[in-house]
Amino acid sequence: MNRPARRYVRTIVIGVFSLAALLWIAVRQFGVSPRELLDLLMATGLVVLLVIGLAGAAALLWVGLRKLLRKPPPP
Repeated sequence: MNRPARRYVRTIVIGVFSLAALLWIAVRQFGVSPRELLDLLMATGLVVLLVIGLAGAAALLWVGLRKLLRKPPPP
């Protein structure tokens, strides 16, 4: 594995472990229930899907309007 790939994998692993530590501290130190964390995760996923869907709809509208408003080539 080359150096950039190792750095990428290392960054992903550190990020995953950091997120796990954050969740563990939230449950253990601050008394946040795992059910509440799951609810927040599901709400976040829903918002992400909504934003992706709106961006896709805007892109389709933009492409459609460009094709519709494009001048026809001269004869």
